[in-house]
Amino acid sequence: MKLVIEHLAKSYEKKEVLKDVSFSFESGKIYGLLGRNGAGKTTLFNCLNKDIRTDGGSFYFEENGNRRKLQAEDVGYVLSTPTVPEFLTGREFLKFFLDINEKSIRNPKSIDEYFDYMSIEPEDRDKLLKDYSHGMKNKMQMLINIIAQPNLLLLDEPLTSLDVVVAEEMKQLLRSLKEGRITIFSTHIMDLALDLCDEIVLLNHGELESVDKSNLDSHEFKEKIIAALREVENE
Repeated sequence: MKLVIEHLAKSYEKKEVLKDVSFSFESGKIYGLLGRNGAGKTTLFNCLNKDIRTDGGSFYFEENGNRRKLQAEDVGYVLSTPTVPEFLTGREFLKFFLDINEKSIRNPKSIDEYFDYMSIEPEDRDKLLKDYSHGMKNKMQMLINIIAQPNLLLLDEPLTSLDVVVAEEMKQLLRSLKEGRITIFSTHIMDLALDLCDEIVLLNHGELESVDKSNLDSHEFKEKIIAALREVENE
């Protein structure tokens, strides 16, 4: 399965954020979407998630020569700032999600099995979500997307503000989940993208460019990315 984007464009008033985005993402890989803050990474995600309208172009799944539009259930979206119902406990939130998606969840597990999977301690499971740390809220947001098993998982800088231990747990989890889906990981931190991702895609001047990752440690490789990011910063 592939996600194909063709000539996608999006502007805000006079600012052209996405100019002519064309790219093909393959299932089974984690793609690092690298760009400066303000380069348009979140705008691209919001277009793919259909939270905002595009000004032109198209995107679709392609499998065995057949094309189809993305449906709501195809897309999982993990925000950099976790959005969870803080008036519920972790257990209540997870039960609610499991209940309303009962017919679509494949191979459901018990609530405590899911908590165990995400290393959420027993004493935290019945706390209000408003009392969760940022990292724990992020884990809950990630958990519901794992349960839903979307074909496309969009991750908008979800590790940037996490402590070292939680960030490493999340990276290991993402690596274990990449088969059978397309994962796009947005970040402005180059070393994080190089560590986690199979492919690097640079959002520069409103367009996507694949960056050769064959020699990760080469000075020329990193200088090319840094130069492109500086161009975005100076626009």
